[in-house]
Amino acid sequence: MTFLIESMPANLDPRIGTDAQSEDIDGLIFNSLVSLDAKMNIQPDLAASWDEPNPLTWVFHLRPGVRFHDGRPLTSADVKYTFDSIMGTVPPGIVGAIVTAKRGSFNMVSSIEAPDAATIIFHLSEPHSSFPWKLVRPSVGIVPAGAPADFVRHPVGTGPFRFVSATEDDEVLLERNPDYFGAVPKISRLRFRVVPEAIVRALELRKGTADLELSSLSPDMMPVLARNPGIAVADQPGTHYTYIAFNFDDPAVARREVRQALACATNRDEIIRYLLRGQARLADGPLPPENWAYTPDIARYPYDPARAEQLLDAAGYPRRAGLGGMRLHLTLKTSTEESSRLLGSVLREQWKKVGVDLELRPLEFGTFYADVTRGSFELFTLRWLGVNTDPDFFEFAFASDQMPPYGANRGHYRNPQLDALLAQARLEQDPQRRKAIFARVQQVVAEDVPYISLWFNDNICVHRARITNVELSPTGDFDFLTSIAAN
Repeated sequence: MTFLIESMPANLDPRIGTDAQSEDIDGLIFNSLVSLDAKMNIQPDLAASWDEPNPLTWVFHLRPGVRFHDGRPLTSADVKYTFDSIMGTVPPGIVGAIVTAKRGSFNMVSSIEAPDAATIIFHLSEPHSSFPWKLVRPSVGIVPAGAPADFVRHPVGTGPFRFVSATEDDEVLLERNPDYFGAVPKISRLRFRVVPEAIVRALELRKGTADLELSSLSPDMMPVLARNPGIAVADQPGTHYTYIAFNFDDPAVARREVRQALACATNRDEIIRYLLRGQARLADGPLPPENWAYTPDIARYPYDPARAEQLLDAAGYPRRAGLGGMRLHLTLKTSTEESSRLLGSVLREQWKKVGVDLELRPLEFGTFYADVTRGSFELFTLRWLGVNTDPDFFEFAFASDQMPPYGANRGHYRNPQLDALLAQARLEQDPQRRKAIFARVQQVVAEDVPYISLWFNDNICVHRARITNVELSPTGDFDFLTSIAAN
C-alpha cells in the first residue's frame, strides 16, 4: 500500500517525536502500556492489567510473550529504561540521554521500579488521578533498554508493523510484523510517500499510483475525486483541533484585548462553509464536546468586527494615517501545505477589515516546526492531533512549567491562576470535583485566549475502491491501517 503524507516525520523515536506524522507512524511501530478505545477510554496495550494500591503508586503488569521486532523479549527493564530516558534519569554509563518535550508530562514521577520482568511500578511525588492517560499510545512508545544514540535511524518496537527504511523528504517503509501479539495486519508492506502538494496527491490517487491518504486534501477536491469509479471516500467526525497560537513574549499579542479582537475578527463560519466545504465543526476550546470534562459555559468570540475594533482601540492600537489607516502589523507563520497557506490568506483578508496588517510567512514544515518549538514566531497556526482528547492537555500546552524543550507551552503563556487550578486537578480524586475544576480551567483559558480556537476537522480518507474495511477513529490516527484489506 502506498499512503500519501504531506511531510516527512520529524523524528521516529517515540520518546521525542511530537509532530502528527511522527506520532501516527510511531503508533504502528510501537506500543505503550495502555491505549485508548474509540470512546477515549483506557484499555490494555503492553500492560495486561494495572492497579493503584495507593494514590502515589501505580502498578502495571505486562502482557506475556511480547517481543520486539529484533526478537528480544519485552520486559519491565525496557519500560523502565524508556521512561527513565524521557525523564532524564538514566543511570550514568548507560546510553540514553535525550532531550524531549515529553519530559514535562512526567514531572510527578519520583521513581520507577522493575521488581520482576513482568511488573513495572511508578512512584509519584503527588497524587495524579489521570496518570494512566500520560502513558497512552502513540504519545509514548516503549523502546528496547539501551537503545543506541542513532535509534531514530532504525527504530525497533513491538507494534503491528516494523520499520524497514526511511529516505529524507521521500518515504518511510514499514512491513507487517508476523509475530505481533494482537491481530496481524492484512497488508504486507506500507509505503508512506511524502508528497507536499495536495493537487499532486489527488492526481496520484486518481491515476492509481497511490492507494490512500488521510485528511490531507483540500475540501474542493473531494467531490471531484468521489466521482471517479475507482475511488471511495470514508468520512468520520474528528477531534483534530485547529488553532492559532500567540507568542506572549511579543508586546502586541501579549495584550489580551488584541488576542480577543483577533478572535472576534475571524469569521470561522465563513471559512468552514467555503474553504473547508463544511468538513469541520466549530471549536470553542481544545476539548471536543464529547469529552467528559467539556463545559459549554465559557467566553465565546463570534464574528463581530465592530467589537474587534473596540478591543483594539482599548488595547492602544487606533487606526493610524501613517500606517495607511491600519492599526498594527503582525506576522503569521504557517507550513507550506496548501490548506495552511489558504487559511493564512483568508485570515489576512478578514483581519485587514479591522485594521490588522497580517504578513504571511509559509515555511517548509521542518523549518516551520523548528521555529514553533523554539519560540521563533509572533503567531502560528497548527493542529493538535489526539492529545486534546484528555483534559490534561491544558497542563501540557498552557502550564508555565511546560515550556519547550520539556513541554508544549510554545507561546510562553503564564497564568498563576491557571497553574493553581491545574495543580488542584492533578490532586483531586473525586470525578465530579475534578470535572468542576476543569470547567474553571476552560473558563480561564477562554477568557485569556492563548489560542484562537478554530474548528475540529473531519477525518476523511480518500482511497482506491479496492481497499476495504476502512474504519477511521475520531482521533484520526493511522490505526485503521492494521485492519484494512485490498481486493
